[in-house]
Amino acid sequence: MLSQPQAQPHSHSTCARFISGPSTKIRTAELERLSHLRVNQLIKHFRKRRSAVILNVNVHENETVQAVVSRIPLDVAFITLQFHTQHSNATLSYTRVRHWLTHKHTPVDSGLLSPLIPGQTKLSWFLLAPDGDSVAGTGVILPYTSSDPVPGACNLEFDLDIDPNIYLHYNLFETTIRFAPANIGYSRGSNPPACDTEVGENARWRLRYDIYQYFLPESDLSEQSLIISIQSVANVQTMREHGKRLMTLSSSDKTEVVFSSIPGQGVIYSVIVRDPVLNTSSSYIPVHTYACSFSSTLDGCDTLGKISTRIFFTIAGLAGLFVCFFGHRFFKCELFCMGFGFAAFLFFILITRTTKLDYDIRLTLTAVIGVVGGVILVMSWWRFGSVMSCVVTVGLMLGFLISSIVFFTPVGDIQVFRSNVVFWVTFSCIVVVVLLFFVRWPREGNITTCGVAGAYAVVLAVNAYIYTSLSYITLNILKRFLNDNFSKAFTDVPFQDIDFIMITVWVVLGVSGIVLQLYRERTRPFFPPSPYLMWLQERERRKTNVLDPSHHTSSLPSRLLARARQLTGRRESAGERTPLLL
Repeated sequence: MLSQPQAQPHSHSTCARFISGPSTKIRTAELERLSHLRVNQLIKHFRKRRSAVILNVNVHENETVQAVVSRIPLDVAFITLQFHTQHSNATLSYTRVRHWLTHKHTPVDSGLLSPLIPGQTKLSWFLLAPDGDSVAGTGVILPYTSSDPVPGACNLEFDLDIDPNIYLHYNLFETTIRFAPANIGYSRGSNPPACDTEVGENARWRLRYDIYQYFLPESDLSEQSLIISIQSVANVQTMREHGKRLMTLSSSDKTEVVFSSIPGQGVIYSVIVRDPVLNTSSSYIPVHTYACSFSSTLDGCDTLGKISTRIFFTIAGLAGLFVCFFGHRFFKCELFCMGFGFAAFLFFILITRTTKLDYDIRLTLTAVIGVVGGVILVMSWWRFGSVMSCVVTVGLMLGFLISSIVFFTPVGDIQVFRSNVVFWVTFSCIVVVVLLFFVRWPREGNITTCGVAGAYAVVLAVNAYIYTSLSYITLNILKRFLNDNFSKAFTDVPFQDIDFIMITVWVVLGVSGIVLQLYRERTRPFFPPSPYLMWLQERERRKTNVLDPSHHTSSLPSRLLARARQLTGRRESAGERTPLLL
């Protein structure tokens, strides 16, 4: 039933156990703790170490498990119980009435907070698998003293009277967490401080909320990885050591934070409420998400790599590799690829915002329009011969990519860029600045675009098979185009070993392609001439140069008519075939 308690010994003997219901065999495990330190050291120990009792728990079908904590020190004012599963719901409750649970909470990351009364040394909760299936998860028990803030004690929105839970919602674009405001701590038996008092240092308005984020290993959807990660950030101290603090909210701020969704990437969110006057803190119930469903047969966590996406980006990666090393030499191929990317990106935004077509259909239509865009760009250069107009399109691609890289860095999470006006003006200015340099040095800019954009296409192709955070360089901008509320989201993504490997691949490919093309094209004209203009010049030359044999050649219609007459007409008799006698 229980295994592997994870905590340091405290200054008093306490016991935590989970007892199964009467329908099954009773299973009990006790943790004898706090036996080597004195009782008067307990508060100091909790403040410094915030040690948690962590238990692995299995709840079988049609079974109710009772969680019992005994030998509670009198210095403890309230206790929180957490229960975490990977994707199965579990129900926690304070009481059990007629074999059913009341005052319950049922998500994958659930928790309850129990204030203690004077003299109370024992506490119990009830745990049930509501869907009729067995549930395995990790239970975490955290004690707090009367000086610690009480998370969720000023709840006016959710069901529980005191609700320490974090409520998480995600979609394709963003992940939102919400939580109830906390209250300042109070001792056993005393009345809780009023939540609606005036703003001041003696009320809950002095509290601060630190928002933390902890990324699980990339592409790891295993339950074991989640359990280890939950244990690593179970309490205040460990979350501060391993997690990343993103922001701090005051008590007057709205208790809601938005992040960018990263489908398939596990992430744990936690809120730590601090009392700056007493220098104490406590933790809400951490929540985790993969921004995808484990139960869905379509677009589920196990089926994120769609075949259509892999085919699309594999072809794009091969084309990008060609452009990276040979784009400027084969100028028509480069223009087709750049026109394809430019038209496909704009059309995907348009069709996604205006229709609700299936993803595969949208991707197919995007590929078709991309081909049309590539052909149009090539034909415009072939017909009009204006290299500069085509190079401007290529320059916009480079400017877009560089601007996206800038906002992929922590610069993108600066508060001022949460305004759409400020963001898009700054984004556009970076694109224009890059374009001005591009126009001044067109050949060098064109070769640079071939190397940078072509190598990035290879990175996107690898991302279709192995997850890498570098795909969010452009994906974050695409999400901002498609979702009006995405400006509120934190776009922080994990950087792990695979990302540093892919950065190295990107840099090596890009630099190699740029250097190779600059060296190879150093003695050639800046850009190849337009085939149509060359044909016109050749035609005029043939018309005016009487020494050119082609000048005396009849027109193409005349030649075709003569050829037709030869095929249909009857041959004349050759006459005498014997040699003439002299």
